[in-house]
Amino acid sequence: MRKLLLTCIFLISACTSQNIQSTPDTLLEPYITATPSLTATPNVIVIIETPIPTSTPFIYIIQAGDTISGIAEKFNISQDELRAANPDISPNSMTIGMTLLIPDISAAKAGASTPTPVPAPVTQTVCHPSADGGLWCFALIQNNTTELLENVSAQITLLDESNNVIVSQTAFTPLDIIAPNSSLPVYVFFDSKIPAKYNIQVQVLSANQLSINNPRYLPAEIQNAIAQINGRTAQLSGQILLPVESSAATQVWVAAVAYDKDGVVVGLKRWEGGAIPPGESISFSFLVSSLGAEIDAVEFFVEAR
Repeated sequence: MRKLLLTCIFLISACTSQNIQSTPDTLLEPYITATPSLTATPNVIVIIETPIPTSTPFIYIIQAGDTISGIAEKFNISQDELRAANPDISPNSMTIGMTLLIPDISAAKAGASTPTPVPAPVTQTVCHPSADGGLWCFALIQNNTTELLENVSAQITLLDESNNVIVSQTAFTPLDIIAPNSSLPVYVFFDSKIPAKYNIQVQVLSANQLSINNPRYLPAEIQNAIAQINGRTAQLSGQILLPVESSAATQVWVAAVAYDKDGVVVGLKRWEGGAIPPGESISFSFLVSSLGAEIDAVEFFVEAR
């Protein structure tokens, strides 16, 4: 029997998951399940390549006081190289928490922190058309290690029937980390007109191993998570608790991944909250919608800093 209320089991990494499935016209009761397995999707062929140990792109999170010139100097690359790797980011509109792709971390100057890239299996790829003619694409990344995976990114490329590139874009996860033995999708939106038949290629660019005891991530917990699924939407709510022994959190995030009855990713939403003192909690409430079939299950993840 499902429990009426399930406290979200939390790894010290501050990123954990909780899976909720539906019953018709009822308020859902959460329980933890394994990550849904891959099912075949039309027009999609998966080509997976593992990260290369050298010249691996690295995802840098913008901090207070950062500038394009300062970041380029930190990683011993030119400003032109940095701008070319991040064409959608304006140097004059960078905000704290945004991410930059560092194109070649092996060139980082002596003394700079150099993460160790590790293989990160892609267990599922799927694309869903949007109402305005675009295409949302997801690639589910599996963390099979006993540590955190941080700064995970992948290149998602659409190819025509002759394997010519139609469009390509770097995809990121909604949170900065994937907990041990968990999966989280990277995602992109293509606004170009895509042919009816295409192949999808996914190449993992970065996946850096990090100790689960790293102090950057606080031991927040999701409690009393509830989802009310109504066809292609799900209303989600719950609380985020910060243990008494933890440091204070200045910011927290909850990511919700929606799956259909075949275990295919159909939706993704991230909620952002503010500060939490040790021993206290805050509530969250938000809606996740499906880009494809009806929602059958929702999986929660939390991150606190």
